[in-house]
Amino acid sequence: MSTELLLQRATTLKLHGLVNHWNEINSEPWVEKFIHWEETHRLAKSLDNRLYAAKIEPFKPLIHFDWNWPKYCERDVIERLMELDFMHDATNLIFCGPNGAGKTMIASNIAYQSIIKGSTALFTTAARMLNELSALDSESALRRRLKYYTQPAFLVIDEVGYLSYGNRHADLLFEIISQRYEKKSTCITTNKAFTEWGAIFPNAACVVSIIDRLVHHSEIINIDAESFRLKEAKEKNGEQKKTRRKTKDTASLTKGEGK
Repeated sequence: MSTELLLQRATTLKLHGLVNHWNEINSEPWVEKFIHWEETHRLAKSLDNRLYAAKIEPFKPLIHFDWNWPKYCERDVIERLMELDFMHDATNLIFCGPNGAGKTMIASNIAYQSIIKGSTALFTTAARMLNELSALDSESALRRRLKYYTQPAFLVIDEVGYLSYGNRHADLLFEIISQRYEKKSTCITTNKAFTEWGAIFPNAACVVSIIDRLVHHSEIINIDAESFRLKEAKEKNGEQKKTRRKTKDTASLTKGEGK
């Protein structure tokens, strides 16, 4: 590699000691290896920091998703979203479907993929975010926390519709959506159709405005499925019954042989 290119990499890394003595050391065989080590370490550290900051809870990788289970699910659309092209023009993602349909798992996979590809992301539930913000009694503290939610390149707000909220909560959600509008992608998972959002934020005047900004540049992905959690619980229970039956049969056989 040319010394000019190595110098550019060292300058980008802000290795000021190397740069200041470049003419003395640029021909040394260890220089390129050292710069490579530093780049690799910083990339790994950056990834670890972004994963930690994202607050993504443990999730099942998309490769293990049972695509045959949902009654309706656009697999090709979801797999395309994993390529992250929607983030280039700040398109929002809205996953709609009943409880346990896999909305959170898919959103978590996309958030994780965005971090792997070098972006920043944050995962939160609507309840956690809105209750935290509404409890702040200082204007400066509120501004700082709003920045925390508006800054990431990709924000997942999970479980919109599971609880109902007051007017202040609605105003805070409107503030976040407005600040991110046409700048950064926001992902919403909800078990309620937009026509039912009035029940989530009763009497809030800004509900229509929230929905308007969310859907203006968006992909709405509908999933119709029975609960995956209930499905897995039934499968696990079935396996446990088989194991107990097998153990019981083995014990009976052993007892018979003892006679």
